Amino acid sequence: MLTINNLTKSFGKKVVLKGINFTIAEGEIVGLVGANGAGKTTIMKSILGLSNYQTGEITIDGKIVSTTSHQGLEEVGALIEYPGIYPFLSGYDHLKLFSEINTKEELDEIVADLHMTDYINRKAKSYSLGMKQKLGIALALLNRPRLIILDEPMNGLDPQATRDVRELVLKLSKRGTAFLISSHILGELEKIVDHFIILNEGKIMKAMSTTELSDSSKQYVLLETTSNEQAKVLLKAANYELAVDQTVKVKVDEQDTLANIIQVLYDNKIQINDVRHQEHDMEESLLNLLDSNDGGKA
Repeated sequence: MLTINNLTKSFGKKVVLKGINFTIAEGEIVGLVGANGAGKTTIMKSILGLSNYQTGEITIDGKIVSTTSHQGLEEVGALIEYPGIYPFLSGYDHLKLFSEINTKEELDEIVADLHMTDYINRKAKSYSLGMKQKLGIALALLNRPRLIILDEPMNGLDPQATRDVRELVLKLSKRGTAFLISSHILGELEKIVDHFIILNEGKIMKAMSTTELSDSSKQYVLLETTSNEQAKVLLKAANYELAVDQTVKVKVDEQDTLANIIQVLYDNKIQINDVRHQEHDMEESLLNLLDSNDGGKA
């Protein structure tokens, strides 16, 4: 559905996108993650023809997209930053205004899926931030798009609304709709995306599956010792992998690793006051990736 080839963009002398390459297949959900200023929104605006770029090529369903060529956008829905809402129109009026091919049944299905029935006929000026956000997502789903681009769609949503959006994305992906989603709420992305694209300072650091990033098979132990800083130095010198953490957090791969760790500390007269096991999580994975990059900032 989407192919980005060697995309490069600058604002004046500042290069903000540096040779971006990735693809999204039909029905695939891809998460775009990275620190603020990494280039996520710039990529999305370039895909939508809202921002020009110096070199590279963007194609949607084989059609080139740029600020002067929008034919490929006919099958794209999007929510970038904040939804544009007319305060004196109702939510349902918005849907009817921007819908070109949807039947009433389809509009009602979107409203029901996002649990907007109770307020969809009220004027939008009375909507809360979360209500406006859900209306913006609903507008992105109009006209049966084959590719949907969502920039921080969970902003302002309560837990139930977040779940509604998550379930709707999964439902549509099973029908063949492709998604590109950026979010700083990594735990929510982990529940829906197939692949992650990790950006840092305008470059793709890594593209990987959800399983690879979360790496749930790896276990960590959290140690509380009589000298945590000295314990970190000793364990690093002994070639143990420590997570980015204020505590002593050490990866364990073998059943006997913990015993070996304890022996290293015991030999150096460091006492262990507490030991806890912890599953490796996605946020930790991302922080470690960013930290391993030269000059990376999380």
